[in-house]
Amino acid sequence: MAAQRTQTLVLIGHGMVGHRLLEALAERGALADPAVPDGPGWRVTVLAEEDVPAYDRVHLSSVFTGTDPNQLGLSTPEFLAGHGIDLRLGDPAEHIDTAARTVTATSGAVVAYDALVLATGSYPFVPPIPGADAPGCFTYRTLYDVDALTAYAEQARTGVVIGGGLLGLEAAGALRTLGLAAHVVEFAPRLMPLQVDDGGAAALRATIESMGVAVHTGVGAAEVETDGEGRARRLRLSSGERLPADVVVFSAGVRPRDRLAREAGLAVGDRGGVAVDEHCRTSDPYVYAVGECAQTSDGRVYGLVAPGYQMAEAVADQLAGSGATVFTGADTSTKLKLLGADVASFGDPFADGRDGGSRATQIVFSDGREGVYKKLLLGPEGQLLGGILVGDAEAYGSLKPHAGRRLPAPPEAFLLPAGAAGAELPGADALPDDAVVCSCHNVTKGAVSGAIAEHGLTDVGGIKRCTKAGTGCGGCVNTLQAVLDAAGVERRKGLCEHFPELSRPEIYALVKSEHIRSFTELMERYGSGTASAPVGTGTEAFTEASADAFTGIGTDASTDASTHAGSGCTVCKPVVANVLGTLAPELGLRHVLDGEQAALQDSNDLFLANLQKDGTYSVVPRVPGGEITAEQLIAIGEVARDHGLYSKITGGQRIDLFGARKEELPAIWRKLIAVGLESGQAYGKSLRTAKSCVGSRFCRFGQGDSVQLAIDLELRYRGLRAPHKIKGGVSGCLRECAEARGKDIGVIATAGGWNLYVCGNGGTSPRHADLLASDLSAAELFALIDRFLMYYVRTGERLERTSAWLERIGGGTAHLREVLIEDSLGICAELEAQMDRHVAAYRDEWQAVLDDPAALAHFEPHVAGVEFLEPGRGRAAVLADGTEAALFRDGDGEVYAVGNRDPFTGADVIANGIMGSRDGVPVVASPLHKQEFDLRTGACLDAPAISLPVLPVPPTRR
Repeated sequence: MAAQRTQTLVLIGHGMVGHRLLEALAERGALADPAVPDGPGWRVTVLAEEDVPAYDRVHLSSVFTGTDPNQLGLSTPEFLAGHGIDLRLGDPAEHIDTAARTVTATSGAVVAYDALVLATGSYPFVPPIPGADAPGCFTYRTLYDVDALTAYAEQARTGVVIGGGLLGLEAAGALRTLGLAAHVVEFAPRLMPLQVDDGGAAALRATIESMGVAVHTGVGAAEVETDGEGRARRLRLSSGERLPADVVVFSAGVRPRDRLAREAGLAVGDRGGVAVDEHCRTSDPYVYAVGECAQTSDGRVYGLVAPGYQMAEAVADQLAGSGATVFTGADTSTKLKLLGADVASFGDPFADGRDGGSRATQIVFSDGREGVYKKLLLGPEGQLLGGILVGDAEAYGSLKPHAGRRLPAPPEAFLLPAGAAGAELPGADALPDDAVVCSCHNVTKGAVSGAIAEHGLTDVGGIKRCTKAGTGCGGCVNTLQAVLDAAGVERRKGLCEHFPELSRPEIYALVKSEHIRSFTELMERYGSGTASAPVGTGTEAFTEASADAFTGIGTDASTDASTHAGSGCTVCKPVVANVLGTLAPELGLRHVLDGEQAALQDSNDLFLANLQKDGTYSVVPRVPGGEITAEQLIAIGEVARDHGLYSKITGGQRIDLFGARKEELPAIWRKLIAVGLESGQAYGKSLRTAKSCVGSRFCRFGQGDSVQLAIDLELRYRGLRAPHKIKGGVSGCLRECAEARGKDIGVIATAGGWNLYVCGNGGTSPRHADLLASDLSAAELFALIDRFLMYYVRTGERLERTSAWLERIGGGTAHLREVLIEDSLGICAELEAQMDRHVAAYRDEWQAVLDDPAALAHFEPHVAGVEFLEPGRGRAAVLADGTEAALFRDGDGEVYAVGNRDPFTGADVIANGIMGSRDGVPVVASPLHKQEFDLRTGACLDAPAISLPVLPVPPTRR
């Protein structure tokens, strides 16, 4: 059906699958060139119901946690214009006339077609119960749903989700994010009945309930009860129980949107879905259907995106002429993180011989304490039939490609916890070339290996660009890295192209031992093209003796400092700034905004505040141990009122103020400092908070004064720059109300003193801290924390949390005890002395800014003229025509001017990004999500279809 002349394709629906079809046609060169009238190819008209282009529904819930909806976008105006695609938003199809081959839209427009593709997706099923349409009842499928639910939740306290499947648990997580108490009601006897068995569901339920979500299984919803104004207030269950419910979210499954097909006389399945053959062709040869609206040739309706993408490929092949790709069924393996719990299933997770075959052998690992459940199902010949992973899905990427094959290692290797005897996973070399490593885009290991060899790929980003593997759900990223490793591609040890041989610990050692006081000096002596770096030992700290081998090696350090001002990048500049900040007392440096250091700082550190998605900043005063005076609370309230800021209590027991413009920050901090508050350094890779319970001051169970210890801990380690953020917690007894074992530094009072736990963290990969020492006195405790932190600061890699650091250096807490307690390296006294110097040199960063007119100049909204630009750092400026530009000057004096608005988010922030170079090209990185733009052309190097406008450079004022 290849178009030898210009033909018209009408696509109904512009969701993920519909847009993938457009991409697949473009990749095959099957779309008509808009610059060649009547040329060969398909001219496409898209009738879309929503008023926004296609977006990533898989990650829809991330919008609740602050992701800008624009970041979910899959389409760009450049892609549509470049291929002549007529996208009609908010104008869905209303009627199909298959005899006349026309589609009538809601607007009344009639579009003729030579081929038609239905990509209408599905709609949420809402059970027919009384009150289901009351205000406060929602479905959860679109960005509109997210906006409506978010707005309504502001006046709600409790929410109930009807449905305990994938979307239902995501919706429950959304309710928690919105601050509501959440319940989940599932009619089946267990959660996620289509993906996990009883054991997996039990582990998942325990994890979810530990997060404060109430779970009700084996019951249905009977009625939404309303108040006098008709709003939802309670949900009555089939058991008779009533749950408080200001918000009800229906997530009880979906139904194919096949109305248009039914009314047009096309064949549909008995349970819904447009019936299609292996080419996704309907009963009309000119009409196709893909995605959740289609019942495929195997009789199923697939609700996952990966099968939809495969259907899109099959239709694209038909329309492009080859017709080689067919769709006869799909792998429904999936890996998700639901309410912080990893859940994965692959193959046939319920293989039990019920279809007449031999009963599968089950191999199960279960750890109820950690909420982990893993099950593998093996066939009679030892082949892997399927599996379920809950709580720990690390082995998913290794297991899924082996479905249907014999495992290359004993099953225990895939099930036992990392580090356990016999738990060494085989590498990617054990995978056959035809194993599918990316189900979303049906990419095999052989295709990935071929791309690595053909294009000389060296990282996962390159694989994504060349093959699309890893750009769907992201569950295969670890496997892609394993394929790189198996291909013999060495992981870069160095930071970036500017320091290709130096790791962060090695940079730290060089700066310390050679008293290097600036980025320029480090670049001149050890940057790209100069001296090679020594190879570190791995588990031991890179020592000053190792650095001695570099003394005097490298280029002449006579170049003017400004020459390198535009060098570096978003990776190495902040790292060096961080190291210089840590070693400031040793190097005699004063402030992170002094001189050249300002040009190294990321936007957060440059303005000593957290950048938010709209370009404004948040203000977080330090509240040590959560203790605050009435006067300080009043001052915070007055600042929020006077500057119109949104205020929120954080999980770290302090108050966050959102919405401040950078030019407001100095005035805000003058008011806060006046009542004894100081910077909480929420913007830095440094100590954030030391959370505490009330301890023995008030609690009848308290065995230690946790409040005072948390205050002492926070005040001692404030301002310490580290490889990543550090969090602390102090609990007054073993009941652990301060959640100290979820922190980098956790302290728990006992009858004999204090127990010290280290290297815990929450977030996407939570880890309990390990016990380092028991029953310590306060003096012993602080001495050991001094050593621990300084050892981490010396040896941690860039953006490496203490939990990942502990796993990388090897030996676990046994190694830490050898180094920090037994002093096996002979550095304990040195580590303590270095911490003492840090404590003695501490000065509140915001007080220092307010005392320094040069530092205050950074907070002016616009630069007065080009002549005031500092090399290597951008400033916003208003041009003569009123346009806001981002101006940059490099080390050679060249000035660049581009638009200040980030095209991905719409925030005016480009001038605040780091200026550097990439492959010799002068670039600026957006401070929001780090996309890099060529300062000469405005082109985005990470998304070529996006660009910044290049503007005229204003003349120098005389």
